[in-house]
Amino acid sequence: MSATQSEVAGEDTVLVERDDDIVRLTLNRPDKYNALTTPMMQRLTGLLADLDGDETVRVVVLQAGGKAFCAGHDFAEVSATPDPRALFGTCSEMMMTVHRIRQPVIAQVQGIATGAGCQLVAACDMAIAGDEARLATSGINVGLFCSTPSVEVGRNVMPKRAMEMLFTGDFVDAATAADIGLINRAVPMDALPGEVDTLARKIAAKAPTALALGKRMFYNQMGMDVEAAYRYTSEIMTENLCADDCQEGIAAFMEKRKPSWAKE
Repeated sequence: MSATQSEVAGEDTVLVERDDDIVRLTLNRPDKYNALTTPMMQRLTGLLADLDGDETVRVVVLQAGGKAFCAGHDFAEVSATPDPRALFGTCSEMMMTVHRIRQPVIAQVQGIATGAGCQLVAACDMAIAGDEARLATSGINVGLFCSTPSVEVGRNVMPKRAMEMLFTGDFVDAATAADIGLINRAVPMDALPGEVDTLARKIAAKAPTALALGKRMFYNQMGMDVEAAYRYTSEIMTENLCADDCQEGIAAFMEKRKPSWAKE
């Protein structure tokens, strides 16, 4: 991938930009508030899967063009699809791919993020929003309960707050979204790109082995009971300690110097 935004296979619904060891993926249907179509979801899934195989990429930023982050599914497609199970399956695969890839994924959120757009924010490992952003699981307003979004929202937000969002479809502002754990923090809109870039570069500077191993560990142990989680994470920490990056990091700490991570 080049340092400029590029198109792959003629598609322009998601743009790709690489800046050293950070890749930015931009949802690019601004005239439709970046509403998700099946080809758009397939493209994002494919790009994420390709990045998982690139060990030189340390962090992925998911952002959007235009005034909105993502207005959820494109209802023109939803209302016409002959196979809704396949449609929602494609969406679920996209969300799970965000979790599966080795790189931490940071959402940069502006405007609205509704339905599957809110779900996508919640699926990302971290999220920073502009202070004017608003998020909602709004399917209930058209009689469609946000069942698949509830998977991600319910794993980020305390149950009663999540249920209120799901049953009312009401928007929460960015400050409230931060308070309930849906995003990391809200910042002034003009500071949003810089805040995300600072976080991405801070993480990208860490040991790549620890980043990939730590993300995989975190999601795996969340589904375990406490005893199993401790057994599993003890093994992961042992594996991590034996890795070259960790040995270099400890040596650098003892020698009061900056670590030099292995080039992957």
